[in-house]
Amino acid sequence: MEWDTGHPQGQPQGQPRRIRAGGSALEALCFGPAPAEAATLVLLHEGLGCVALWRDFPARLARATGCGVFAYSRQGYGQSDPCPLPRPLDYMTDEAVRVLPEVLDGIGLRRGILVGHSDGASIAALHAGLVHDPRIAGIVLMAPHFFTEPMGLRSIAEARIAYAEGDLRSRLARYHADVDAAFRGWNDAWLDPDFERWDIRAPLAEVDIPVLAIQGEADQYGTRAQIDAVAERVPGPVETVLLADCRHAPFLDQPDRTLDLIGGFVRRLASG
Repeated sequence: MEWDTGHPQGQPQGQPRRIRAGGSALEALCFGPAPAEAATLVLLHEGLGCVALWRDFPARLARATGCGVFAYSRQGYGQSDPCPLPRPLDYMTDEAVRVLPEVLDGIGLRRGILVGHSDGASIAALHAGLVHDPRIAGIVLMAPHFFTEPMGLRSIAEARIAYAEGDLRSRLARYHADVDAAFRGWNDAWLDPDFERWDIRAPLAEVDIPVLAIQGEADQYGTRAQIDAVAERVPGPVETVLLADCRHAPFLDQPDRTLDLIGGFVRRLASG
């Protein structure tokens, strides 16, 4: 695919792109150097996210690291092709094993780092533990999920009420072509009674690349037990960071600190 290498002055400016993977057309943005010129940071969004909801984070990340940054909306999100419902309860594993490898091939990845948030962080960890793509040098996990917790499920149930009775639907509708499918695909899966047994900690023992795990102290969807699972199970180098005054989205609540952490991680990988 054509890569946006930015203005002549070197400031990255993302432009809309389309990429085919998993049998669907997916919207995407790319910033900074192309994969042939530098490492690429691949952004994997949360369960209600999309390209646009990363806001200015991809552009700032490209400037802070000197790497290319590629962000895409998974099927059923943003302006990507629709996704049939209900989503299977193993949808994150399917994304990690079946779809993400096609995305990486489609952009011509040579060396990269997966940067995931929430569901996207879980997908990044699953890819690292199950696929072992030699092009992936490390993973950054922001507010990952590896198992369900009662407090997280309560927050997801509250989101269902906010969607039905509050302004959550109207706010999300600005970003998703089919907002009801985007919301229900995530919310219905997580609130399915069978999902309470969902647990993807086992693949962490197979992650053999460096990991940076970041979580907010006030994360409403998970406790620090989620990133503790990374430190306990991943056999390779792991750095865990718990951010004060931060809820579920470190890149929004603590953007400067998050950029510093990821920038340092990228530099350590480059010098290692």
